[in-house]
Amino acid sequence: MKQTFYSNGKLLITGEYLVLDGAKAFALPTKFGQNLIIEPANGKIIHWKSFDSDGSIWFEDTIPFASIIRKERFDDAKSIKNTLIGILHEAYLMNADFISNEKGYNIKTELTFPKFWGLGTSSTLINNIAQWLQIDAFELLKRSFGGSGYDIACAQNCTPVLYQIVNEKPVVEAISFNPDFTDKIFFVYLNKKQSSKAAIASYYSRQGNVQHAVTKINTITKTVIEATTAKEFAKALQNHEIEMSNILELPTAKEALFPDFDGVIKSLGAWGGDFVMSISKENPTDYFKSKGFEIVIPYKEMIL
Repeated sequence: MKQTFYSNGKLLITGEYLVLDGAKAFALPTKFGQNLIIEPANGKIIHWKSFDSDGSIWFEDTIPFASIIRKERFDDAKSIKNTLIGILHEAYLMNADFISNEKGYNIKTELTFPKFWGLGTSSTLINNIAQWLQIDAFELLKRSFGGSGYDIACAQNCTPVLYQIVNEKPVVEAISFNPDFTDKIFFVYLNKKQSSKAAIASYYSRQGNVQHAVTKINTITKTVIEATTAKEFAKALQNHEIEMSNILELPTAKEALFPDFDGVIKSLGAWGGDFVMSISKENPTDYFKSKGFEIVIPYKEMIL
């Protein structure tokens, strides 16, 4: 019997990096996401195909059940296959039935956003696998990729979320966020994908005593969520950028790329790649395109 699962993509608005140390993170699920389609087959093997949003196949391979059970590794040219086997191996340890009681599978994944956008290719896959096997997606993420888990919270929720790690456990609160100034908010792709793993490692290498920063970011996040004007919202996000710039010892995205922009630029998630958010009085599309950034998406086209 054919089964289909779907998970939302994500954008982290506040709390990047510090969410790993207990800060409250404000995140938005996107209108874009990923499907997982499972069909039974034979041969104790998985025939896997991953489709990008344009219908092209970006990964295709066969994975024997035996490779999943023993977590077989292939050479570096097969890095995607190795990663996938690692996820499926951890899933097998959490629920062996999909290997023990079945003959084989044809599996497809279908992204509804371009893979290079960084909206959660991995997190949507992990959440879809967890739905399929009825296991805890946060635990599967922890065992495979690591990370805070805010992206899993977005994958599972169709409303904005406030996310926090408390006593090493995820706490997810669905919240209301629908201000009347969303027409001032745009998302801009920076023409390169940032590795979350590398960014997190860099954060830990720079990290000092961050508890004071956690308290400050939590206050900023509250202001962001409760803002009633675009000016208040933008000012809070600007303060967030300054705080994180000091912690990471990196220039803000505005300082590095858009110093003449008439408005506020907020980095989202891992600094240095993927998307930034802009808040400005006028539509900034022409400005960003003049700088070579062609992908500019209005809030209401991006966010659920």
